[in-house]
Amino acid sequence: MHDTTFVVVDLETSGGAPHLGAGITEIGAVKVRGGEVLGEFRTFVNPGHPIPAYITALTGITDEMLYQEPAISEIFPTFFEFLGSDKETVLVAQNAPFDLSFLTHAARVHGFTWPKYPVLDTAIIARKVLTRDEAPNCRLATLAEFFGATTTPNHRALDDAKATLDVFHGLLERLGSFDIYTLEELMNFGKRIKKPKVPATTPPTSAQEPEPHQNQ
Repeated sequence: MHDTTFVVVDLETSGGAPHLGAGITEIGAVKVRGGEVLGEFRTFVNPGHPIPAYITALTGITDEMLYQEPAISEIFPTFFEFLGSDKETVLVAQNAPFDLSFLTHAARVHGFTWPKYPVLDTAIIARKVLTRDEAPNCRLATLAEFFGATTTPNHRALDDAKATLDVFHGLLERLGSFDIYTLEELMNFGKRIKKPKVPATTPPTSAQEPEPHQNQ
């Protein structure tokens, strides 16, 4: 894994899901290999619609900050160049399905082909590596505090990407005790656990209900 290029990605968005009309408002990413930071990427994104008040309260991102910023279709070429080839880059994100849903949706809408990047989710890895006593939940803020991240998550894309990178490095240090030493082993270890299907006649319990997405 020492020679693998990882890009840690975080997004801010105007809502909870792209199929509900929400768009990307900010992208932050950090590229690292062998523990060395190779570069950072940060940009505002004009989603093409007003920002809801609750999103502004959460992130501090306002309409005034975005109205002269480029659309995601203008950003993708530069972003893809930063990410690199899917043959050499592994993406890392906290609750990766959330970020990937926005990126792949935007790529599809604007006629871009989203590369088949391998993806690691720090939340999934943390659930397998840490005990409940160590971390009562796997939100980014909780994990960042546990691992002593140098950047505090604050619902801004680049800062949250930096915090996720610190969490990722902390998790990697734990993997030796699980006999995880190669990228292939890490990719298999980092796969989401599939819960058994509940029979239709059995009402779901609270333990079986999915948790809402929260980076923090």
